[in-house]
Amino acid sequence: MIKSYKNKKMALIRNLGRLITTVSFSRGNKFSYLNNFSKRFTSTSQPLQDAKEVKVTFVRASGERIEAKGKVGDSLLDIVVNNEIDLDGYGACEGTLTCSTCHLIFPKEVYDSLPEQPTDEELDMLDLAYDLCDTSRLGCQVIMTKELDGLEVRVPTTINDARA
Repeated sequence: MIKSYKNKKMALIRNLGRLITTVSFSRGNKFSYLNNFSKRFTSTSQPLQDAKEVKVTFVRASGERIEAKGKVGDSLLDIVVNNEIDLDGYGACEGTLTCSTCHLIFPKEVYDSLPEQPTDEELDMLDLAYDLCDTSRLGCQVIMTKELDGLEVRVPTTINDARA
């Protein structure tokens, strides 16, 4: 079934390329760049909707537990936004690494097992966060993997928007 899907997709891409080439010849070279675009930037990988679902629990300082679902490849910020979780001011910079509002605190063993270590830019933003600890990370920088399924993270008591 996957092979059939890929064959159909590739046939569609080839036909699109021919159509664009035909348009470019009939109207001059005005649209010829589209032919190269369709060849270079068309993905033949599996659709993202096939990504494995993962669960995350956000624990507020009050003890309230908020369970959410996401997909492998989502950041924790994506999961908060996609599940419309109300964490006051969370992710104000929309993941551009210019604030510290998506600060989360991880259990030590999970923090140590994260595939990516914090970058210097992330550490600079974390320096401005309230309730900072050795296992703090910015949610916009932590990408979910199947190994992180069932993750539980603490949400600090307050946030500090470094942009202000």
